[in-house]
Amino acid sequence: MFALGGIAFIAVGVVVFFALLFVMSGVRYIPNDRVGIVEKRWSANGSVKSGIIALAGEAGFQPHMLRGGMHFLMPLQYRVHVMPLVTIPQGRIGYVYARDGEALAPTQTLAHTVATNQFQDADSFLRGGGQRGPQRAILREGTYAVHLGLFVVITEAQVYHLPLAENEGPMFQQMAQTIHERHGFQPVVIKGTDDAVGVVTVHDGPALPQGQIIAPIVGDDPQSASTYHNNFQDPERFLAAGGFRGRQLQVLVDGTHYVNRLFATVETIPKTIVEVGYVGVVVSYTGNAGADLSGADYKHGELVEKGTRGVWSEPLLPGKYAFNTYAGKVIMIPTTNFILKWNRSESGSHRFDENLAEVSLITKDAFEPSLPLSVVVHIDYKKAPLVIQRFGDIKRLVEQTLDPMVAAYFKNVGQTRTLIELLQQRAEIQNTSSLEMKEKFAHYNLELEEVLIGTPQSSGEDQHIETILMQLRSRQIAEEQVETYARQEKAAVKERELREAEARARQQGLVTESEISITVQSNEGRAAFQRSVQEAEKIRCLAEAEAEKAARIGIAQAIAVEEQVRAYGGPKFQVTQEVMSKFAQAIAEAKVDVVPRVVVGSQGSGNASLIEGLLAMLSDKLGEIEAQKTPGSSQEVPAAVNALRDKVRAQVFASLETTNGKAKPGVTWKSQ
Repeated sequence: MFALGGIAFIAVGVVVFFALLFVMSGVRYIPNDRVGIVEKRWSANGSVKSGIIALAGEAGFQPHMLRGGMHFLMPLQYRVHVMPLVTIPQGRIGYVYARDGEALAPTQTLAHTVATNQFQDADSFLRGGGQRGPQRAILREGTYAVHLGLFVVITEAQVYHLPLAENEGPMFQQMAQTIHERHGFQPVVIKGTDDAVGVVTVHDGPALPQGQIIAPIVGDDPQSASTYHNNFQDPERFLAAGGFRGRQLQVLVDGTHYVNRLFATVETIPKTIVEVGYVGVVVSYTGNAGADLSGADYKHGELVEKGTRGVWSEPLLPGKYAFNTYAGKVIMIPTTNFILKWNRSESGSHRFDENLAEVSLITKDAFEPSLPLSVVVHIDYKKAPLVIQRFGDIKRLVEQTLDPMVAAYFKNVGQTRTLIELLQQRAEIQNTSSLEMKEKFAHYNLELEEVLIGTPQSSGEDQHIETILMQLRSRQIAEEQVETYARQEKAAVKERELREAEARARQQGLVTESEISITVQSNEGRAAFQRSVQEAEKIRCLAEAEAEKAARIGIAQAIAVEEQVRAYGGPKFQVTQEVMSKFAQAIAEAKVDVVPRVVVGSQGSGNASLIEGLLAMLSDKLGEIEAQKTPGSSQEVPAAVNALRDKVRAQVFASLETTNGKAKPGVTWKSQ
């Protein structure tokens, strides 16, 4: 019994162990950075009839995923595939490929978009009509819990998918390579500094109608067309609004655009820049046929309004334009004056005249010169579309119309003039041709500003023109020499006149100086005469004054003498006193020594003898002073000394006469 009981206990333990093991096999742990894709091995509902996702509980991949945590599933019935979360880096794009869903329509390249919470709800995708194949919707930056059994997510770094077949890997790698070649993992970035636009080519949707080469702008208002589909970033709205596959008329401008490159590719082209001094005539290749705006008188084509097919009647003014050059072309027409040169060695910067050559002439005297020309032309910007409609472009106008017209005109001019006349009447021909050709140019909607004629040149080996020119130069040199000699002769005459004038000018100074000198001397003579008259008058007045003064002094002296005589006791004493006074004064003025150097003596005695002796001594002293003058000098004895001597003598003798004094003959003067 005991043995049987032990065996039973062990058997129960084994059963319990395997039962626990069986139960534990249904427990699944999913990390938080992973998802679990559930695969059902069997089901009472059978297997999946179509596709790979079992929406009705059939055996196969279940639409719901297991997120992070512990999960219990029926042991042995389910298999869980642990897959990573899908991560899209910042500024990158992820592409989705669906393995299950409805089939694509014949006109579709990509599957339409279904609300699936960014492909994180497989059940909603399939029940909402999701289609198998590459999807129009894309994944932006972020982390997504995607059912990798249903979806394959292709990123720049890797391809997220649950391997189901060996041939799937190369297919997804090829898709990733295609996206990479189209730069599809990065958004379309158009910088304003690049002056570029993006030309979009859509690879999905209905084909263009017959006769159209470019898809029209979606919507009734081209200005707001981008709001329909957010610049091709919403493929569903673009197609729902009637968009066609193919190259689009609408372009992408500055900004960042997250465009599905499997839905549309973008080519960057430069903006159309119309420089100042130009207008752009638009020739549109697309659009509806427009009404003719050129007028009844214009017979060379139609001009249409903007947005229709044909040559637009309004040109593009200077500026930058987001113009799709696949939908048309812009022909730049200069609105400033430009020069067309009929000269092989020269051409303008516009290159309109690069194939023009000098005009070959035959003159009236049978010379064959080549005539270089320059024609200044202007095109009215409003008439620029007419010119393009008529000729296609300016260069074709120049080569096919203006060149033969101008050449024919000047050939006709050359036949009516000789070579010399052609050279000498250049200005006249130039003015006449400018006036006559204006009307011809106006017929082609051009404005002729001016015709400039160069110097005729020899053509080929014909050097007769050079000979004629050399003769003309020699003739002109001779004429210039004659003119030069005449002018030199005239200059010589003028020079002689100048020299004479200069000589007269120099002598005129002397004449002027002499005249001035005469005037000065005359004035000086008159001044001297006036001074002499004034001096004589002064002397006369002084003489009268002196005479009156002397008279008055004499009267006073007479009265004084009379009184002195009375005082001294008689005239004798008075004379003696006066003589002594004069004598002292004479000694002081003549600087006579005080100590007497002369002895006065006489043979007799008496006053008369003494006075005579003094007078004799005074005369001798004055003689000595005169003898002491410098030998050879013409200086005379001062007038004062002579006057004093005479005055003393006169007064002495006068006194003697009044007193009856007589000089005694015996008086002598002796020198010490």
